[in-house]
Amino acid sequence: MTPPDVRSPETLVWAVRLLFAEFAGLAVLTAYLIVLDLTAEPGSIAVAVSLTVPPALGAGAVFLVARGLARRSARARGPAIVVQLFVIATGGFLLQTGPVWAGAALMLLGVGVAVLCLLPATTAALGLD
Repeated sequence: MTPPDVRSPETLVWAVRLLFAEFAGLAVLTAYLIVLDLTAEPGSIAVAVSLTVPPALGAGAVFLVARGLARRSARARGPAIVVQLFVIATGGFLLQTGPVWAGAALMLLGVGVAVLCLLPATTAALGLD
């Protein structure tokens, strides 16, 4: 465990910031879906709620991963990489179906955060070297 007085490297700081940005995006999506659920027709409530739960669970998971990395938990790096694989896959889907700009942005974000998590400075800060 690294002493708390040692500053985190910029690579780790940016990885955590971008993970929290991903969490914020999922939280906004969840809030939007909840609004749609509240205004849905009575016959489609079950479907609407079932489509709202996965982004809510994803937001919670990304928050926990970001918090773990912020606390320099070496065990949070693997899940952070897995989250980025999902982000890259989502971007690839959007490249095929549109909007293309969102797909490209998500793919760049996913690759960028994954690279930040794997750089030597981050690895050293997490005590994995």
